Order: sequence, then C-alpha cells, then structure tokens
Amino acid sequence: MKKKPNHATALGDFTTTVRVIPISLLAILIGFVASFVAWLLLKLIGLATNLFYFGRLDTSLASPADNHLGLFAVAIPVLGSLIVGLMARYGSERIRGHGIPEAIESILMNGSRVQPKLALLKPVSAAIAIGSGGPFGAEGPIIMTGGAFGSLIAQFFHLTSAERKTLLVAGAAAGMSATFSAPLSAALLAIELLLFEWKPRSAIPVALASATAGVMRHYILGPGPIFPIPPHIAFIGSAGLLSCAVVGVLAGLLSAALTFGVYLAEDSFGKLPIHWMWWPAIGGLFVGLGGLIFPHALGVGYENISALLTGKAGLAFILGVLLVKSSIWVISLGSGTSGGVLAPLLMMGAALGGVEAMFLPDFGVGFWPAISLGAILGGTMRAPLTGIVFTIELTNDFSLAVPLLVASFVAYGFTVLCLKRSILTEKIARRGYHLSREYAIDPLEILFVREVMRSNVVAIPADVTLDEAREWVRSTDKKHGQNLFPLVDEEENLVAVVSRNHLSNVMEEAKGADCQQPLRKLLVDKPVIAYPDEPLRLVVYRMVETGFTRLPVVEPSYGNSGTHGRLLGLVALSDLLHARSRNLEEERARERVLRLRMPLSRRSEKTVVTEGQETPV
Repeated sequence: MKKKPNHATALGDFTTTVRVIPISLLAILIGFVASFVAWLLLKLIGLATNLFYFGRLDTSLASPADNHLGLFAVAIPVLGSLIVGLMARYGSERIRGHGIPEAIESILMNGSRVQPKLALLKPVSAAIAIGSGGPFGAEGPIIMTGGAFGSLIAQFFHLTSAERKTLLVAGAAAGMSATFSAPLSAALLAIELLLFEWKPRSAIPVALASATAGVMRHYILGPGPIFPIPPHIAFIGSAGLLSCAVVGVLAGLLSAALTFGVYLAEDSFGKLPIHWMWWPAIGGLFVGLGGLIFPHALGVGYENISALLTGKAGLAFILGVLLVKSSIWVISLGSGTSGGVLAPLLMMGAALGGVEAMFLPDFGVGFWPAISLGAILGGTMRAPLTGIVFTIELTNDFSLAVPLLVASFVAYGFTVLCLKRSILTEKIARRGYHLSREYAIDPLEILFVREVMRSNVVAIPADVTLDEAREWVRSTDKKHGQNLFPLVDEEENLVAVVSRNHLSNVMEEAKGADCQQPLRKLLVDKPVIAYPDEPLRLVVYRMVETGFTRLPVVEPSYGNSGTHGRLLGLVALSDLLHARSRNLEEERARERVLRLRMPLSRRSEKTVVTEGQETPV
C-alpha cells in the first residue's frame, strides 16, 4: 500500500538549496577582491589629498587641516568638486551621491546590474572629492564600488537576479569590512539596508564575503579596532540607562536635523538656474570657506573621531564639528558630489557625546561620545543593530553593549516616528520609487490551502452529455456564481476542469451527435491543481506561473489512472485575500483578554477596540 503523501511534511524552515554553496564560493572571491578595492580607494584618497594640498606624490592618508596654503585653500574644494561634476555629466550621473542609495537602487530597480564604467568612475570621483577636502567618508563610495565589482563578477555567470543581488551586497559588505575592520557590523548593515530579506541563501554568502575581507584587512591595511578606547564599567545603573535614553532622544533630534538639512540643501540647489554639473563646485566653495574657519572639518577626519573618543578634543573643537563640519557636509552632500555618510555621522555623533559628557554622569573618558556615535547611526540610517555592533567593533569595548542598546533604539524609535524616510531612502523616494524596510512573516507562508478553500462547489459528472451539462451549469448560475467547474467520476475523483466561458464556446461549436457525447470526450484538459496541505505561498506561485486564478483542490491520488485525486473544493485568488485580512485583523483589532473582576460587579464584558471605537461584546 502506498504511503499517503503529505506536502506539509516536506516543508522546512528555509527554502535555501545547494545553490548557496557555489554562490558562497563566488562571494569569498568577491570578498578577496573587494578588500583590495577598499585598499586602492584609500590609497587614491591619500594620493589626491597629497596632490591637492601638499603638491607631492604620496599615497599615505594625510589631513587637509595641516596645509599651509592660506586663502588659496578655499579654491581646492571648488576645483575638486568641479572635476567631479564634469565626471558625472560626461561619465556617469550615478557617481553622484552617498553611494548606499545608489546601491539600493541597483538592487531593487536595475536587477542588481551595475555598469562596468561605474566600478572605475565611482572610486576615482570619490577620491577626488574627498582628497580635495570634501567632508565625507570613504565607506559609501567603497560600498558602492565593492558592490559594483561584485555585480560585475556575477554578470559573468549564469545567475538569477536574486543571486546577483547577493553577490552585489557581498561586495558592498566586504568593502565596508575591509575599511573599518568591522566584519560583523558590515554583514548586519548589508542585511538591514541592502538585502531586504533575511534568508540563508543571501546571508551566508554575504557573511563569508565580509569575513574574508576582514581577514584580508589584517594583511593589507593592518588590524583593528581603528578607534580603540579604554574599557568602561560593565554596569552603569538605572541613572546611567536613563541618561542613555536622553542620549538617544538627542541623537534622534540631530539625525532628523541632518536629514532635513541635506534635502533642504538639495532642494535649494535644484532651484538654481544652472545645470546640476556646477552644483558641486558651489558646494565646494562652502567647504573651502568652512575649512578656513575650522580646518579639521576638511576630509575624512578619522583622526578627529579618535580625538573625540579619547577625550583629547576641547570645547572649541567639539563646537567646530557640530557647527562647521555638519554645515559644510549638509551643503556639499546636497550639491550632489560623491562621498559617504558614515564617517561624518561618526564624527558628529561623537561630538554630540562630548557635549553630553559635560552634564551626564561620568563613566569614563569617551563613554558618552561612543554611545552617541552608535545612537546617531541607529537614528540617521535606521539601522540600530548595525550602530550597536559597529561601535563595539570600532572601539573594542564590549561593555558598551547595553547602553548602546538603549540609546540606539531610542534614537531609532524617535526618527521612525518623526520622519517617514531615512537620509538614504529619501533620495530613492525622490527618484519616484518606494521601499519598505519592515521585515515580517508573510501570512501566505504559514496558512494552508485547507484553511481558505471553498468546499461548497458544484462539480459536474464527467459522463454527462453536453446538453445535460448545459442545464447543469445554467441551474447554478445565480445560486453559486461559480466560474470553474470540476469534472468528477463516480468516486468524486477529479478528471478535468472547465471554465464557464470554455464550456459556452464548446456548446456553441457542438453540432448534432456531439451534443450527446460524454463531456469528458469533448474536453481535453490537464488541470493545474492544489493540495490541501500546501502553504498558500506555493499556490500563489503556481497561479503566477500558469496564469490561472482558480485551482481545484484534491486529495492526492494513489494510482487511479485518468484522475488526479478526490475533489475537496476550489481555491481562488480572492480566497487568498483571507490570509491578508486575517493579518490585518490581528494588527487592528484590540481586545481585552483578561479583565479584573470586582467583587460587587454584576457582569463582565470583553471590549473589542477597532479603529479607535470600543464595542462591548
């Protein structure tokens, strides 16, 4: 006797196949390549800085603040930004911007395909923009460039769009991992910002690529952490955690202000009666003037972040970062030049923490700058887990975990409630697209066909004549409104299906003796079927692949020739909406399940609150 098949027992927690193995091997290769891409971009930034400000051929990173050009230093950012504008207009417009929004757009709208020339133009333009004093970080361009190389490698193989996306993100994560010696937070950033899914098929290759780049970092750039600080106490008490919540709120305010400022600047540039190619040069003029006021505002400024975290920055330095650095960063980024957001956010977050350290409880040097740094990332980029882990990897201080958890998620909650979109997704929205960054289980994954199918259906005996079928269908028109009719044998096994329109066409074309033939001889049909223990997701895929929106539901056959199993009902596309309505009801319908019973109360009632109205039940 055949064992009864059960589709539900074949289902697993994940849908990943062995394809993850070759994709992971490619991701490891991409991680190796991306680590050298990060090394090359940092060398290009060093070369550009030395050429622009010191007139020498040297690839070591230097600070523009140490230049001796005087007033001539104002012209350097203008010149560099003008070059970037020309490259964007005559090379590729996609080199403009942060880097991360462009990577997201490539993933969601371009099938994870990146133009080969972008892999060259993006790092060169970023090196020129940052090397000429642009107040940006290298990580955004590195993420975009690493993603571009990942996409290029993927395009040489026979891969799906989802697999190309995985390899593009693997390159992006590897670039960030190699830059900051932060492989874990690079993988988290990829998941929170770029993958738009949490599946082993993509998470495993991305993690391996990030780990590979993290290992390579030790050999080509040196070990981390890049901003080490003395360890702090592990327990800060309730007053300390409450102070962390205050830091989160202040970080949320600063995040909102920076996001608003960047797009206010972008809108202002958009009103200028000149081509956008000239906008970066105007932004560069503000950068040059800001550099005269506060030279440390120029360039990447990793040494400034280190000074803020180790308590070596005075009040004037802190105010210079918060006022001058933030202003020229907002204006320059709004002008559409090429540069990243992570390093400037780290610096401004640490500066905010330096101010907070003046009135919050003292838990050691660099404590509040580090907490505020993580909170800014959680609020501005809407990536709180990345902000927490990134701060720990940058500082190597694991005792910051709980304070960062409070501050980062409070900042995240603040900006989620106050801003519709983040500094990254706002740019995508302005290009006419929308994306949701909420991950949840699809109701179609956990509901089965048996829970939504219609069992009260009209089935036509397969042996009735065409004339009899005509009367059969006519009698059910008004009562059932059914448009798909299963044909069954004497044991109610499914033989075929016929739609109302198809049956009407057969009736019109049939002549004479054909009208007395059994219906099964006039209809040759191989129905697309569903099983009661299949999840609705599989049924949706089957409907998409075949174009049929109504499927018969059958109990699997056990060897009966010419049948497909005993008919149980029908499932239609409209039935699948029941799963969505159930999910919606769980989110909107509020009910008091438990109720305090007062000794003198005569009755108790359950209250259901829907759309703000209470109804006793």
